[in-house]
Amino acid sequence: MKIAGIAALVLMMCAWPLAAGASQCPMLGAQIDKALGQRFDKTASNARNMAAQAAGLHKAGKHAESEKMYQEAAKAGGVKLEMK
Repeated sequence: MKIAGIAALVLMMCAWPLAAGASQCPMLGAQIDKALGQRFDKTASNARNMAAQAAGLHKAGKHAESEKMYQEAAKAGGVKLEMK
C-alpha cells in the first residue's frame, strides 16, 4: 500500500512540469492575437497561420513544439512575447 502511494506521488511530481508548461501556450497565442489586432497585411496573415499551427500542436499535447511555433509566429509578425 505504501509503495502504491509513493509511486502515485512520484508520478504526480513528474507530470507537474508538463501541466505547468501547457498553460503557457494559450497565453502566447492570445498575445499574438492581441498584437496583430486588425492587421490584414500578408505578414500578419502568415503569423496568424503559424499561430493556428501552434494551437494545433498544443491541442495534440506537443507543448514544447507549440511554444517554439508561437515564438516563430511572433517573430514573423513582429510581435514581442512576454514569457511567464
